[in-house]
Amino acid sequence: MTVRVVAISREHGAGGEQVGALVAERLGFRYVDDEIVAQAAARGNINHAEVADAEKRRSLALRLIEQIGRASTPAYAAPLAANTVAREQYQDLIREVVIETAAQGSAVIVAHAASIALADRDDVLRVLVVAPPKVRAERIAAEGDVELGQASKIVKDSDADRRSYFKRFYDVTEQPTHYDVVVNTG
Repeated sequence: MTVRVVAISREHGAGGEQVGALVAERLGFRYVDDEIVAQAAARGNINHAEVADAEKRRSLALRLIEQIGRASTPAYAAPLAANTVAREQYQDLIREVVIETAAQGSAVIVAHAASIALADRDDVLRVLVVAPPKVRAERIAAEGDVELGQASKIVKDSDADRRSYFKRFYDVTEQPTHYDVVVNTG
């Protein structure tokens, strides 16, 4: 198998971005992450922040609570329904850009569930970067202005958001078998 694309999924705090940057450098490939959202926004002639928001891995319950909190009247169902349609369009744009980026080859794509979007391609190496929750929380605390307890909550919330993201975008429950390689940076 000739690898033209490396798709890296990662748990928050596991160091997937750093792994991706090193792999891209060693292979002489492009490193692609935030560029996916920027291209999707440009393609859809949509505000970058709106597309980035659509990709946020929030559960339906959280989105409902946010809508209720923003609603000035009890009629919050219509904005939620319109927002859901827009989010689906943004998700389609993100998937399209991931697929087109892979078609160009010589790329390391980090995040955006690229491993799932590109599952049917034989020229993609799918990598999952993980680390134990405690290690991830310690890294997050060390990198930011966050107490360890708050960092642990960030890890827990991020993991839940990740599960929700895979379900919403691809209707799958992420499994290690979705990947060719699982790297534990712990």
